[in-house]
Amino acid sequence: MKIVVDVPVVEPVLAQLRESAGLVIDCIEPPEEKSRELDPVRIRDADVLFCTFPPANFQEMRNLKWVQIASTGYTQLFGLDLPGKRIQATNARGCFDTPIGEWCVAMMVNLVRDVRQMIRHQDSGIWDRSAEFQRELRGLTVGLWGYGGIGRETARLAKQLGLQVHVLTRSGLVSPRDDVYVVPGTGDPAGVLPDRVFAASQTQEFLGGLDFLVVGLPLTKSTNGLIGEAELQALPRHAYVLNPARGPLIQESALIRALREKWIAGAALDTHYTYPLPATHPLWRMPNVILTPHISGSSLSPHFHERLWAIFAENTMRFSRNDQLLNLLTPAQLNGH
Repeated sequence: MKIVVDVPVVEPVLAQLRESAGLVIDCIEPPEEKSRELDPVRIRDADVLFCTFPPANFQEMRNLKWVQIASTGYTQLFGLDLPGKRIQATNARGCFDTPIGEWCVAMMVNLVRDVRQMIRHQDSGIWDRSAEFQRELRGLTVGLWGYGGIGRETARLAKQLGLQVHVLTRSGLVSPRDDVYVVPGTGDPAGVLPDRVFAASQTQEFLGGLDFLVVGLPLTKSTNGLIGEAELQALPRHAYVLNPARGPLIQESALIRALREKWIAGAALDTHYTYPLPATHPLWRMPNVILTPHISGSSLSPHFHERLWAIFAENTMRFSRNDQLLNLLTPAQLNGH
């Protein structure tokens, strides 16, 4: 089995894999650009590709049977017709659950205590002990729109802080999640933490009872622009929106209007509509918004590469035994649904 690796290497894991009988591993220098051609001679007979972005000459890989990508999002696989070519694909779900869950908790604390305003006061030498800076998280309600790994780890942390956890999910609480990578001791593998679970038909009821809305959905054809004016107006005016998933899940114009007209109290946004977000964009200057530059979980997270290679090593063994792969993407997902 020939494997082409086009991501940064974790040497101890690579050495262990190379000791396995029957594996030929060709490591190529990771690309600086999202799309570029790889040496056709080196990739033409590959059975497995481990990459972030498929090469521009992906069609050269006529023997390919499995693609492991180094990201949770998988839009880079759209249009490759992997299901039609009988090529399996897996992603990096689980690698970012811990840092993104912690980002969500940090943002809830910062928003509810208005830490941003306190820092402005500090810069201006203003002494202000108003009650708005002394609110608690305990007893508030966080709503998780989507209950994948990020939602489950956020739920675990939120429960430890005494928050109520509500979940909106199209497919119900799937458990146990034996086919998805989970950092040991994290998340909610058994699906027992939510206090209430809502179906898609109950969206308005779900939104109406929240103090925080955390968006945790993948970006697909069906979720692009899923949250618009009606959904934002359904939230209480004291509620905050957190988006560590993908910017376009929330309609841009609706979000700006909701923040300006105070349909909601504020937002914490780690994912955006353009990269980098232009300095002229109105979100930068809104006093009730915290912007972070897509760092809630990234390839620079301290444990990302070891977790990614743990997924790949486990999947390599599973693939060689023809077992179910971790983080397997369905044909519907690969077709953008």
